[in-house]
Amino acid sequence: MSKDPLLQPFQLKHLTLKNRIMTTSHEPAYAEDGMPKERYAAYHSERAKAGVALTMTAGSAAVSKDSPPVFNNILAYRDEVVPWIKNLTDACHEHDCAAMIQLTHLGRRTNWNKGNWLPSVSSSKHREPAHRAFPKLIEDWDIERIINDFADAAERMKAGGMDGIELQVYGHLLDQFWSPLSNDLTGPYGADTLENRLRFPLDVLNAIRKRVGDEFIVGMRYTADEAQKGGITAQEGLEISKKLAATGKVDFLNVIRGRIHTDPAMTDVIPVQGMASAPHLDFAGEVRKATGMPTFHAARIPDVATARHAVASGLLDMVGMTRAHMADPHIVRKIVEGREDDIRPCVGATYCLDRIYQGGEALCTHNAATGRELTIPHDIPKAENIKTMVVIGAGPAGLEAARVGAERGHKVTVFEAQADAGGQIRLTALNPRRREMISIIDWRMAQCEKLGVEFHFNTWADAEIVQSHNPDIVIVATGGLPNTELFESKKDAQNVVTSWDIISGDVKPADNVLIYDESGDHPGLQAAEVAALAGSIVEIMTPDRTFAPEIMAMNLVPYMRVLQDKDVSFTVTRRLLGVEKSGNKLNAMIGTDYSDLVHTQEYDQIVVNYGTLPFDELYFELKPLSSNLGAVDHDALIAGKPQMVNRNEAGAFQLFRIGDAVSARNTHAAIYDAIRLVKDL
Repeated sequence: MSKDPLLQPFQLKHLTLKNRIMTTSHEPAYAEDGMPKERYAAYHSERAKAGVALTMTAGSAAVSKDSPPVFNNILAYRDEVVPWIKNLTDACHEHDCAAMIQLTHLGRRTNWNKGNWLPSVSSSKHREPAHRAFPKLIEDWDIERIINDFADAAERMKAGGMDGIELQVYGHLLDQFWSPLSNDLTGPYGADTLENRLRFPLDVLNAIRKRVGDEFIVGMRYTADEAQKGGITAQEGLEISKKLAATGKVDFLNVIRGRIHTDPAMTDVIPVQGMASAPHLDFAGEVRKATGMPTFHAARIPDVATARHAVASGLLDMVGMTRAHMADPHIVRKIVEGREDDIRPCVGATYCLDRIYQGGEALCTHNAATGRELTIPHDIPKAENIKTMVVIGAGPAGLEAARVGAERGHKVTVFEAQADAGGQIRLTALNPRRREMISIIDWRMAQCEKLGVEFHFNTWADAEIVQSHNPDIVIVATGGLPNTELFESKKDAQNVVTSWDIISGDVKPADNVLIYDESGDHPGLQAAEVAALAGSIVEIMTPDRTFAPEIMAMNLVPYMRVLQDKDVSFTVTRRLLGVEKSGNKLNAMIGTDYSDLVHTQEYDQIVVNYGTLPFDELYFELKPLSSNLGAVDHDALIAGKPQMVNRNEAGAFQLFRIGDAVSARNTHAAIYDAIRLVKDL
């Protein structure tokens, strides 16, 4: 039997969990019509199959009609959810994985214009900044019906075969009652005493126990320290924890530290790349020590070493590795097999969560199979016919194509003009806060080397070199180069530099800098950060109504924290129309899409961030030599079938281009391009 602390079983009431690794409740937004259908079940069962002991589903399932699905939540208030829950739990139980679900009422953490358009309710009269809906101050009859709704939902989850439930008590309605910062009530549920603030969550707990009995597992995921003046202190949080334990009705404590009412607050609770790993782990250990209760916790525990420390040191009983399992669902299997070096690392990009908070679905920035388990395998199958594949470009798209091709068993050769792999990610990783992004490249390089991929760096591949390898398949992943052509002007902006120039250090920031950000993505703000740290006066200008719209909530926070105390200003709804040199200065002609207004502004330096244009010369050189003439059968691509297009009988190879060699997108799109094409070649 393994002596690894992570692989030891844990007894939770009557339930034996086979190891100490779990995924905590999170909403990937895969629900369809509010139900966790096939895609939802496939996502969780993939992790169950690979050995995780406990999968917590939903983040969170809504118990009431006036808790609308702002995150595409599971609708636990509908009876028809039961068979879908049963399907999900059966899929997990088949692999000896326990399944639980988180139940909630969102309170003010939602919008009134979702779902049934009912007003939000809360113990607070103030809106939550992150969701902006002014709530109705909750009434007695609301409290009564919501308590009953929680009990009904718990009963449905038990009927669906769940091993237990977890109540969400941070940022949502239950916590809004027990936090002095969000309780404006008087009377028995008012803010004047801790007993009154706790009354509503405990009433909910008691109602659930009466409905599901004492054997069904019920836990709480709650904030035990709001880390904000006037809120729940660590001392009071420990007192709350002891009170929960003393009820005898709570089976585990899942500890959170902080608040989630604003983007910055949430980012401290759920840290992103560049922030400390496991910042609240020791505090969770204090709760466990003070209560003696089974204690769970998750907050940027991205690696096996930290998880192992958490259990071995007695800080946690079950360690949550949720984003880590989005990057690699097979962590436990690889630990068991002694293959920890093969674990695909979570780089903390938090593309997953940011997409959810923008109303999208959770996707991992560098595992395109996550959330697509029904169509893309995490384990790539071998091909029936071994082919020779040439890949040009060793950025994320090219390396993913090479990795997947080699997993298929093909003979793969990669050409890269630069001395190192990485493409644009190497620029990204120059920012110390984002250096973890290079792991996207390092992991793929390590996998490719194990699989026998042949690399040629410092090599400018041309048609002759490609043909000399007699390829069956050629993948062009040459990426793009910065675009400085102003919108609809048909000409390049003169006398400007690009965000790449500033980020790379090839061009030093001047004293008075305009960052003209047409794309609204990371390079714009990354260049602004470089300039601001160099002491420049920086203006960030965009034609959009908001700045940096492609940098979503949690990733925007670290930029803002760096820029807030610098001489940086933001200008929206202004479009750069042209640039003229005036001595040592530059005159920017600035207009707007909203009127004919045009004015001139003087700067020392103008930096343009407008995406990339495909670096596609080699592709077009190879196109007439290929059998498919570069064409892609989109129906086959979407359906997961091989590419069979033949437009040129004399063609010697199939030719495809992927990633930014097609059009400027992002890292996830480049990797998705590669895997969904190459997995069937």
